[in-house]
Amino acid sequence: MSESGTAVNSGPGEVATSLSRGTNWWGAFVIGLAGTILVTGIVPAAVAAMGAAAIPAIALVVVIGLIVCLCMGELAALLPHRTGGMPSYAYESFQPLGKTTAKHIGGVSGWGYWLGWFPVAPINMLLAAGYIAVLFHVPLGRTVLPLGDIGAPVSIGVLLITFFGLIGLFIPCYLGIRLGATFATILGVVSMIPLTLLVFLPIFKPSTFHWHNISGFHYADPKTAGAVFFFGWIFVISWNAIAMEAAACYIGECRDPARDAKIALTAEGLYGVFIYIATAVVFVGVLGSTLKTADPLTLYTTFTDHIFGNAGWVKYIIGIPLIFALLLSVLNAIMGVARSLFQASEDRLLPRFFMHQNKHHVPDRAMIFNVVCAMLVGLFGSPLRIYIFSNVGYIVAVAASLYGYFLMRQLQPERISPFRMPEFFKWIALACALFLTFDYIIGGFNSPDIVVGPGQGHFLYFLGLIIVAAYVPLYWWRKISDRRLGITDSDEMPVVVGSPGGIDLDASAPQLEILGETASPAMPTISAMSADTEL
Repeated sequence: MSESGTAVNSGPGEVATSLSRGTNWWGAFVIGLAGTILVTGIVPAAVAAMGAAAIPAIALVVVIGLIVCLCMGELAALLPHRTGGMPSYAYESFQPLGKTTAKHIGGVSGWGYWLGWFPVAPINMLLAAGYIAVLFHVPLGRTVLPLGDIGAPVSIGVLLITFFGLIGLFIPCYLGIRLGATFATILGVVSMIPLTLLVFLPIFKPSTFHWHNISGFHYADPKTAGAVFFFGWIFVISWNAIAMEAAACYIGECRDPARDAKIALTAEGLYGVFIYIATAVVFVGVLGSTLKTADPLTLYTTFTDHIFGNAGWVKYIIGIPLIFALLLSVLNAIMGVARSLFQASEDRLLPRFFMHQNKHHVPDRAMIFNVVCAMLVGLFGSPLRIYIFSNVGYIVAVAASLYGYFLMRQLQPERISPFRMPEFFKWIALACALFLTFDYIIGGFNSPDIVVGPGQGHFLYFLGLIIVAAYVPLYWWRKISDRRLGITDSDEMPVVVGSPGGIDLDASAPQLEILGETASPAMPTISAMSADTEL
């Protein structure tokens, strides 16, 4: 960047980001597998409740997930100075509606994204803790109801394993993106290879697969058939089957964002479509009317027993990869959404607490916050309860990102990404956003009674709305904090001193000191810089 503030295009590492550019497309892909791995949680629950009707429901949502991945891949390649995934692109994409509007849509999206992703950690750590206890005969102790009637019974042993697991997984997250990506690679390979191979098992014993279990996509219970039931489950499925977009959280830390965004998010989306649909098809085709459990370990083990027959070793062959898969999703829930909180804090939308980095150039306080909140939410004990209030925030971020993509393509056509989808794709993105908005109102409102059980009412849905609304006091907290430090109000996003892992800003250029947040009047904004830069 020259002293006049004109951006200089001299390589993929030269757009400002204050996190370290310490990974590549593979690191983003394997950590993002945490979203794909959520197939292990939702498919058993959906097929047990919906029967064969779960297949088109899952297929519909996972195709939307692929579309989100492709849209976010384009925005990530265009805006490599933004970290934290899809909510971080809102400020740029909503600018035609005004900078204040764009800023706060970004803030609400970032906070909603946090609500959508951090509960993955307690949900999957609770499941992993239960499987560890079963496989290795860990005594569980007595059962308690930590949150009374709004939660579910959970044993003290499972809670202790959950808490120790969350703290243990925090360690590689704390030690930097390279170690986190290495840890994710180990977890991803050990888990996803065997879980992927499972969907091919019926090929080796065709007599176990029955097409009549699938034909007509009938409901498990005909009494439940209906649009409201279908949309209630679509709402919950979307918490899982869109989550492949998690790979976008790390593009800002890739060494070649334009190339890495295209590869990581395209591969993530395509693999997600395959594994979600294939898993649902083989479960229904093999098990049919015997699908009575929503527990992943029980369902995977029952499925494998139909192929190999009952054998004591099966539960270990299934259980150990399943535990590793769940741990990978916990890893991302700590790491990925911390980047979103970090970016929103750098944008002066959330408290300064979240923008702190440790010596490994990762947002350590944001990750600590995620771990503490995960421990508290783990007291709910029931994954389905957590799914609902969590998804109230997540769909806000997903829909906003799709609306933002449409606005970027429609109203800012001069901004051309190195990875660009066809022109008609913006209308597909808009259609997906409108569908998710409709389902947010209809399916989300009715989902507690449909998914958790009759008589649940709408408490969990409104709890999610209340937590999303907490963005307002958090924003005012930040604004008051900035005023005390003498920082003037502005709708412009600040530029930060660049990546420890790349050459981001010319040393002769005026710079903003992110800790004190004082800047030269000549300092260009992120938006101005990115608009003037050829990517």
